[in-house]
Formats: sequence, C-alpha cells, structure tokens
Amino acid sequence: MKKVLVLYYSQSGQLKDVLASITAPLEESAAIKCDWRALEPLEPYPYPWPFYTFLNIFPEAVDLDGCPLQELEPAADYDLIILGYTVWFLSPSIPVAGFLQSPQARNLFSGKPVITVIACRDMWLLAQEKVKALLKDLGARLLDNVVLTDQGKSISTFVTTPRWLLTGNKEAFWGFPRAGIAAEEVAAASRFGRRLEGALKDDLEKGDGSLLAGLGAVNVEGKLIASERIAHRSFKIWSKLIKKAGPSGSPARKPVITIYCIFLLMMIVTVVPLNILIRRCLYPFRKRTIDQAVAAYELPSGR
Repeated sequence: MKKVLVLYYSQSGQLKDVLASITAPLEESAAIKCDWRALEPLEPYPYPWPFYTFLNIFPEAVDLDGCPLQELEPAADYDLIILGYTVWFLSPSIPVAGFLQSPQARNLFSGKPVITVIACRDMWLLAQEKVKALLKDLGARLLDNVVLTDQGKSISTFVTTPRWLLTGNKEAFWGFPRAGIAAEEVAAASRFGRRLEGALKDDLEKGDGSLLAGLGAVNVEGKLIASERIAHRSFKIWSKLIKKAGPSGSPARKPVITIYCIFLLMMIVTVVPLNILIRRCLYPFRKRTIDQAVAAYELPSGR
C-alpha cells in the first residue's frame, strides 16, 4: 500500500477543500492511504484578521522567520508528500515557512517526492521559488506544483480578498465577484488526484519527472511577473524598516505600518497604473523574454 502525507496550514478552510478535492480519488483507492496533518502554531493566528495584526506579521512573513509549532505525530515513511500552503506577502505562510526550516521537516522530507499545492489571490511565483529553495535544502524532490487562484480579475481580487481576510465575508457585493477560488475550479482539481492514483500504482513517483504535466496544474500570467518582482523588492525594504521599529507585536511598529499603508495606497493610485501602461506598450518588444520567464516559473508541471 502506498502512503501519502497531506501536510498543510489553512485558516479559512479553502486550501483544505482544494486538497480534499485533489486527494478524493486517492482516498477511494484501496491501494493508497492518505494521512492528513495540519500545521498548528503554538499561538494560533486570528481569522478574520484585525487590520494591524495582519500587517504586523508582514516582516516575519517576508523574511521567512517562521513561528513555533506544535510537534507533529511521529511520521511514517511516506511514498509521496502533498504540501499545501497559502501565500502571505509574496511568501509561504509563516507556519509553513517555519516548519520547512525545522529538524522534523528534514527527517520527513529528505529524499521524498513532493507535490506543492497553492491556493491564493494571484501572485505566487516568488513564494514558490522560496519553497523550492527550502525543499531543495531538505533534500526533497519537487515533482509538481498545483496552483488555484481567486476568481475575478486582479482589480476585483484586490478588493474582495482583503475584505475576506479582514471580515470573514466572502460573498459577492457591489458588482464584485465572490471572494476565493470558484467552486467549480475546486471540484475540477480532482483530475490531479485521478492522475496521481495511476502514477502511484505504476511507481512513477520514484522517478524525477512531472506527474501532472498537461493537466493545467499551473498557468503563469506573464504580465504579473514584473509587478511581483517590484513588489517583493519593496517588501524587503519595508520589512527591515518595520523590524527596526520594534519586535513583533510591539506598539512601536504601528506608526511605521501606518506610514507604509499610506505609501502603498499612493503607489497603487499613481505608480501602479503608470507601470501597467508602460508594460503594455513594451510587451511586444519583450514578449520573448517574458515567455521564457513564464516557462521557467511554470516548471516542473508546465501546462
């Protein structure tokens, strides 16, 4: 019997629903056993998030500082690990980042094939690059990446996703779509489980090739690559400034966070639209470079 570990951290429950859809065919197989393990911080993060509490964890998320976690039950020797995570400030969530840097993770992941599953708004490229580096350091073999993003255009999710995080309300309003990943897309994720069921039966997880290529597991939006890189550079600068104001949770951070919010709002209103216009004008001249970047970020699963 093949043993699959489903390891994740989910606040709203959406990521868990995605993982449940993917693993449904595996759960139904008599030849495969799935063990679910949720990462649990010793001090749980709130959900919905209070505004300043959410921004207070910004530096720690950007710098992959991690947080203390409850010890997982003794791990079995798994044939495949499915790692589910959400994206916090263009980085893997703090509990996931922390666990991937722990001794327990090294024992668990060393030499093991891994499939990452991401549920997020729309920018996940640099978070996945960070996870790739952490998995490589653990000696794991990343076979595939599955990404499901929130429904609606970027301008819509810029409103609906923060509203959901800060209030817990994901219903449609004022012409904006419902927050989160579309239900039909979550249901359709079972196609990955069906492919994995056959792959495990044929021992394909023992190789280094993708198991999910050709299923639309990951689709990179080339026009967002530059925006994400710029945002990440800004995040690194501001995370240092906020940390200098005081430790996590310190009241001294609040004024700096307020200044950052004002700065961010001004950037969104002025620089971002100009940047979008410039990139649209330059796109025909940079198409080859962007296409190469898209192909690189889509590895290992491709389209």
